[in-house]
Amino acid sequence: METQSTNQRPPKTWLVESILVTIFCCLPFGIAGIVNAAKVESRFYAGDIEGSQRSSNEAGKWTKIGFFIGIAGIAIYFILMLLGVAAGFLAN
Repeated sequence: METQSTNQRPPKTWLVESILVTIFCCLPFGIAGIVNAAKVESRFYAGDIEGSQRSSNEAGKWTKIGFFIGIAGIAIYFILMLLGVAAGFLAN
């Protein structure tokens, strides 16, 4: 375990981003992001700098995965809706 210097700051927690992804995009990946984000500062202040960085990286990974899956799902939804509307016009 390393000792932390007085001017060192904890890594990015990704907590706000993870919560937003959970609410608006993709629940399972957002929850994984929240769980890892919650570990960042507690590990940092316990002196586990390496573990804190690992948790930050994991939180960022799951948050980004959830975000992009959510965006892809929304895009697919709109494409299918447009195809359905187009099919409705062609059927008339």
